[in-house]
Amino acid sequence: MNREFIEALEALEKEKHISKDILLETIESALVSAYKKNYGTSQNVRVVIDDEDGDIAVLMRKDIVEEEDIEDDMTQMSLEEAHEIDPRYEIGDAIEFAVTPRDFGRIAAQTAKQVVVQRIREAERGMIYDDFVTRQGELITGTVQRKSGQTMFINVGRAEGILPANEQVPGERFDVHQRLKVYIMDVKKTTKGPQVFLSRSHPGLVKALFELEVPEIQDGIVEIRGIAREAGSRTKLAVYSDDENVDPVGACVGTRGSRVQSIVDELHGEKIDIINWSEDPVQLIANVLSPASVEEVIIEDYEGKIATVIVPDYQLSLAIGKQGQNVRLAAKVSGWKIDIKSHSQYQEILDSYDEEAYYDEEAYEDEEYNALEAVDEAEASEVEEPAEYVEMEEPEESEEAAVETAEEETLEPEEE
Repeated sequence: MNREFIEALEALEKEKHISKDILLETIESALVSAYKKNYGTSQNVRVVIDDEDGDIAVLMRKDIVEEEDIEDDMTQMSLEEAHEIDPRYEIGDAIEFAVTPRDFGRIAAQTAKQVVVQRIREAERGMIYDDFVTRQGELITGTVQRKSGQTMFINVGRAEGILPANEQVPGERFDVHQRLKVYIMDVKKTTKGPQVFLSRSHPGLVKALFELEVPEIQDGIVEIRGIAREAGSRTKLAVYSDDENVDPVGACVGTRGSRVQSIVDELHGEKIDIINWSEDPVQLIANVLSPASVEEVIIEDYEGKIATVIVPDYQLSLAIGKQGQNVRLAAKVSGWKIDIKSHSQYQEILDSYDEEAYYDEEAYEDEEYNALEAVDEAEASEVEEPAEYVEMEEPEESEEAAVETAEEETLEPEEE
């Protein structure tokens, strides 16, 4: 190898974006493998490549021991042999000396080539993975490279991104070589290299578009507190600012709607509702149901985040939205469970409560009256009956009176 070899590595570094040092380490490791395969040496061999002129040196390392202690000639050397190289060596030292790779044949060269190519590919894949894994959750511009069924493969520079069918927006159509903005959803390592999964339907795409289009969001003056999206149809975005002099909604809309309109164009006409975030749940719920107007918000459960919203009768369908879309997005962006009632429906519920309360009061009065009657009857049953209605028992006759009566009946003369 010579200077031309080093220049070739430098050119490869510019083309493949792989460090020359990594390539040199890879080639050194490959030459060590090839040397060991052909000459059967152990782990005491290393290869050094001069990064200036490309010269290669194969160095073998041996430990210096007493001659009678030598067990392996490939890894050990006697003190006498070491002194022939340099008399300053002592027992326990290690010596490295150059070993010319003799008869590096076709097999060794082919092995080295395969290892080098494999290591270069692995290094390139690792660098691509490290690059994209740090960009996860960002917006990137790519070009449609090819299609396989409903899956699109997007060229995003040094890698090929995958846009699955379930991450595409219904109704959107892109041709090969057409440019588009995509959201980096996930990056995975595989045996075939890093796979970059992209999305056009993720809510993060809309958030990233606003961060790109609105300088106040980039500077942190305006903050996106919540976002909910049904791709291709509607998105609700809740924004907030600590600066009283900044209107967060107006900053996102832009002059004459210029900022939000560019985002709508990128999303092919998707509707976007931009609302003010509030720490007050009543105000927040009223805001997220925009464009419908709200009469009253009743918090049913603070911990469970359950609320009932009363809207005018003519606003009920607008508050619910087509197939419940408006209230569904409002619940997602606010984090509250929202039950919507029209004014008349809520009034009917109140009237039914009043009627039930009236019936309960009447029932209570009837129960009280019946209880009083039962008490009166119980008290009346405990009063004693009058004396004239009590039968007096006759006293029993004594034995003497009975005898006298019998004698009188005996002395009476018989009637002739």
